[in-house]
Amino acid sequence: MLVNTKARIGVFAIALQAYLPQFPQLVPEFQTQYNDFKKTIPDSVELVDGGIVTSKELAMEAGDKFRSADVDLVILQLLTYATSYNMLPAIRDIDVPVILVNVQKRRSPDYDNTDTPTWLGELYACGAVGEMVADLNRAGKRHDVITGVVEGGDEYVAKEIEGWCRAAQVRRRFRDTNLAQIGRPYPGMMDLYIDETNLYNRMWLYTKQFDWEKMWAIADDIDDDSQVRAKAEDILNTFDIDGGNDINKVMDMAKYVVAFERWVQDEKLGFIASHYDGFAKGVAGKLDSMLIPAFSMLIKEGTCCAVEGDIKVAMAMGILKVISGMGQLSEMYSIDFDDDICIIGHSGSGDYHFSKAKKPTMKIVPVFHGKTGGGYLTQFYPEPGDITYLAITQDMDGYFRFVAAEGVNEEGPIFNFGDTNMRTRFSCGAREFCNKWSEAGPTHHMAAASGRHIDTILKVAKIFDVPVDVITR
Repeated sequence: MLVNTKARIGVFAIALQAYLPQFPQLVPEFQTQYNDFKKTIPDSVELVDGGIVTSKELAMEAGDKFRSADVDLVILQLLTYATSYNMLPAIRDIDVPVILVNVQKRRSPDYDNTDTPTWLGELYACGAVGEMVADLNRAGKRHDVITGVVEGGDEYVAKEIEGWCRAAQVRRRFRDTNLAQIGRPYPGMMDLYIDETNLYNRMWLYTKQFDWEKMWAIADDIDDDSQVRAKAEDILNTFDIDGGNDINKVMDMAKYVVAFERWVQDEKLGFIASHYDGFAKGVAGKLDSMLIPAFSMLIKEGTCCAVEGDIKVAMAMGILKVISGMGQLSEMYSIDFDDDICIIGHSGSGDYHFSKAKKPTMKIVPVFHGKTGGGYLTQFYPEPGDITYLAITQDMDGYFRFVAAEGVNEEGPIFNFGDTNMRTRFSCGAREFCNKWSEAGPTHHMAAASGRHIDTILKVAKIFDVPVDVITR
């Protein structure tokens, strides 16, 4: 990725202090279990280790570590029964979900040969879960429970922990990177308008404003011909160009991509929302003509770029990019009532990683419909199979809400005038989906990704403390 971020996960374990002098063998047993558990956390995140907590004082020390590190999530391993004071001081002053990992060491007891320390050390965790949840509820803390077993491995537990780590990575990306707004939203698309201060206060995402005059000059000091040529080759490897992949066609574009990549790193940009509504002549026209493929190259490298100045869909693209590896801007295009299929897509930049069925294509058109000028369009081709859509919207008080749906992308005829579009079947039917999706009040844009990702989207929503409307699964 052009801009790297790494989620910070607070991890600790709890046990009842009273057991330890009674059964000294539990001390090394719990330490081994805790060390083994930490190894199951994906190495894609940074662990903030709160240790094994057996007292209020140790819980407070763990809380100080978590607060100082600004953790994105807390994962608590329940080693055995413990009172809730072992937990509450560690999470009292942080506003992130607490994931209670209720994982038993043994699959089942050897009933005739189990003594008390073996029961407490290898077969008992579930008794503390209800107590922890009760007090998390009373403290107003978001939480989730994962129950499973160590012996023999547990794919469910591993999948849930990985999903939570991916969701935490979204929070870190929102906190650590910035969103560039170039120009302003498409005039009159009032569903796209946003209060950037409210955005920062509620979602931790800071907006940096840029004028097009600055962007026109962004490539003026790019003078490394070898770097530009290498980027031109990258563009040709990314797209099939109508009329042939001639490197001379994309040298100017490559120069701007090199400049954009430097700009993204300097400004630490995870998201870009842009719209140009000028005269598209001279340098302005040249840049405008190549923005779609240039921004597509940025999306390929992890910075999500949305057209029409839509900040909210740039965020949705970013969420899907983090949790699935791809984020494609889309909107409702048409309905094929004979096939009961929704045609969904959009004109503009897209995600190379979304185009699994076919290499993306690039073509020149004389006019960008509804916009200034003309130039390169890009079309992306997702593979048949499961697909997830995500939109971000706001209510009348400025609170954010996610709208999500899962469907199936099917093979069949699509439009070929240069815009990405796909055929999606929903379990409720095309007509009902259009009604239900629209009634949820999203913006007219949404992000798309191959696969089924609502379970992880729900985790992201819990971290951000926003509601989710799930339309279809």
